[in-house]
Amino acid sequence: KEWGNQYLPDSPRVYKAAAKNAQEAHEAIRPTDVFRRPEQLRHLEPDMLKLYTLIWQRTLASQMASPVLDQVNADIVGGNQQAVLRAVGTTVVFDGFQRVYQESEDDEPTKTADGEEQRGTRLPPLQQNDSVTKTAITPEQHFTQPPPRYSEASLVKRLEELGIGRPSTYASIMQVLQDRDYV
Repeated sequence: KEWGNQYLPDSPRVYKAAAKNAQEAHEAIRPTDVFRRPEQLRHLEPDMLKLYTLIWQRTLASQMASPVLDQVNADIVGGNQQAVLRAVGTTVVFDGFQRVYQESEDDEPTKTADGEEQRGTRLPPLQQNDSVTKTAITPEQHFTQPPPRYSEASLVKRLEELGIGRPSTYASIMQVLQDRDYV
């Protein structure tokens, strides 16, 4: 109602476990009525209102259309044709669920086609031969990094993705890895 039909997906979103034989956890926390907006609940304590707002936003965003982003590489050439700078990022074509809930910068970085990590860098819309204004130049050199080592949490997540074991066996798997000095 508030944002229009373009924010509705083609069909309702249904989420299910990634692994075929995964044991499901508890039911998700969600609002009993999505029409009960956070600004209508002024009687809640500030912390409770923040929590309800987060739950309400995530619930609503989970049922909205996905954003459309363009991956952009901008080569910026200096006036004397000697300096070439590259800006890599995304431009927003359609904001989708980000209209309600903006994902955090704490989320894991995405990988580019050449394997480099990329945080969500947003670029303004650019056209070829546009002039740009220098605000700051940060010289950075990037090297390819090996994948990070597994922590217990990331190893459990990977086991779930591969469908290995069950939640009740993950603790014993970790114990065997430690007992045999594999980690």
